Amino acid sequence: MSAMATIKEAGQLTLGELATRERVQPPSMTRVIATLTDNGLVERISDPADGRQVLVSLTPEGREVLAEEGRTREAWLSQALIDLTDAELKTLADASDIMMRLVGE
Repeated sequence: MSAMATIKEAGQLTLGELATRERVQPPSMTRVIATLTDNGLVERISDPADGRQVLVSLTPEGREVLAEEGRTREAWLSQALIDLTDAELKTLADASDIMMRLVGE
């Protein structure tokens, strides 16, 4: 899911660029992409600027899998938040503000 989310965010990437962004070694990313390709979630195309390079991008099926994963996570979080007290929700909001400052957003 992480590799697919990175591709969605960045657009077409070479395997090397994707490996760097995901902080894994290129051979590991090659195996991940092979599995995603076999499952129809990612496609590999020749880089028009450099035929020696391969670019990876999401297929429509890959985009739908990511969207469904996001909907599932949001539903879980919404349900989990229902049971929190007002004080706990305030604590989460404060912690969120702190985390956003730490990551520079």
